Amino acid sequence: MSHFLDRVPMLVRLIVLVSLGPIPMLDALSFHAMLAILSSMTHAAAPAATRTSCDGLRVLTLPERPRQGALFRVRVDGAAPSASLHGNAAGEPLHFIAITGGHEALAAAPIDAESPLRVTVSCSGAGSTDSIVARVALARANYPLERLRVAPQFSAPPDSALEERMRREAALAAEVSRRAHETPQLWTAPFRKPREAKVTSTFGRGREFNGTVTSRHMGTDYAGAVGATVRASNRGVVRLVESFFLGGNVVYVDHGAGIVTAYLHLSRQSVAVGDTVNAGDVIGQVGATGRVTGPHLHWIVRYGGVTADPASLLRITSAGR
Repeated sequence: MSHFLDRVPMLVRLIVLVSLGPIPMLDALSFHAMLAILSSMTHAAAPAATRTSCDGLRVLTLPERPRQGALFRVRVDGAAPSASLHGNAAGEPLHFIAITGGHEALAAAPIDAESPLRVTVSCSGAGSTDSIVARVALARANYPLERLRVAPQFSAPPDSALEERMRREAALAAEVSRRAHETPQLWTAPFRKPREAKVTSTFGRGREFNGTVTSRHMGTDYAGAVGATVRASNRGVVRLVESFFLGGNVVYVDHGAGIVTAYLHLSRQSVAVGDTVNAGDVIGQVGATGRVTGPHLHWIVRYGGVTADPASLLRITSAGR
């Protein structure tokens, strides 16, 4: 018997010994010990449940109810730090980074977005992919109406040549915004105001020019005399230095991860395309170029193709995580 058992695996030997019934050479303690070994080997052979890198995804937004026209944070809990996350909100890609306890990305709610806003997140890792759709309730923004009077040539319907110029200039600015999704995040510190000056007009106001509502004010205006200093709001690369019909002398800075800031109506542009600027660097001077009622800085913030309230960029990047 012992010669036969020596030639078979341990598990088979135990099964054979147990099936033979009580064996005189084994005392009760040895027999029960063999049964315990057999039981542990049988349980070890059962496959263990495994947890993937994307189990239990949960999507949160900060603030909980973002305002129409504002930037906000999308936080995803439940994914392993090594997982790869991608997402989309309002047609714009999200750029997630790993933080303590989860992953986070900036997003933007268009000024005319309907509530709830659809946010999709996909997670890949450890050979698995999972996705989740969140429907984010938005806070309604009731922006006031602002009545202005400008020179007639700036309020009359444009002729075909002017219309083509405006279309071409809008396309240049839109291309900068699109490319910002391809640029890695270039900043680490919070964004800052381009001027320490009084805000003369806030984001979102309806603009009535010479009695006709034609647009909304999609930026923040800062007071300043011609020649006053304008500074970069954060680290980035200058993508556009141009003279526009509406915006006058402009500078567009790509900060990466979808964020672009633009500085309009300048009297002087102090940077060139391709320059890397840091927060606080001088990029130009206040002016009254383009369609204006007087000298000031018009500051624009965009997340991809969505124009957002600059005040929300200041708040969301300075808020503690």
